[in-house]
Amino acid sequence: MDHTNHVRLNAAELTPEVLEGATIYGADDHKVGKLDHVHGAGAGGTAIIDVGGFLGIGAKPVAVPLADLQFMRDEDGDVHAVTTWTKDQLKAMPEHKD
Repeated sequence: MDHTNHVRLNAAELTPEVLEGATIYGADDHKVGKLDHVHGAGAGGTAIIDVGGFLGIGAKPVAVPLADLQFMRDEDGDVHAVTTWTKDQLKAMPEHKD
């Protein structure tokens, strides 16, 4: 997926209502997970990403700083994010417990 023409979200848009459910793309531009929920607000918040699994079953929640994700909207207005983390790096993180 080419993200160059996608519009970056501004700090005011980094809210759970906007971000939850966003697809996360990794360093190799493959889908690495889905944003389940957010702790905190703005760039200082934490994203809980469900990694792995199949159709939402068996996914492992991991926590990463929102600052590690570049959130944007595609041509259809759908929110997604790009990160430098790979799926394997995310899977190796400790499981997040709420």
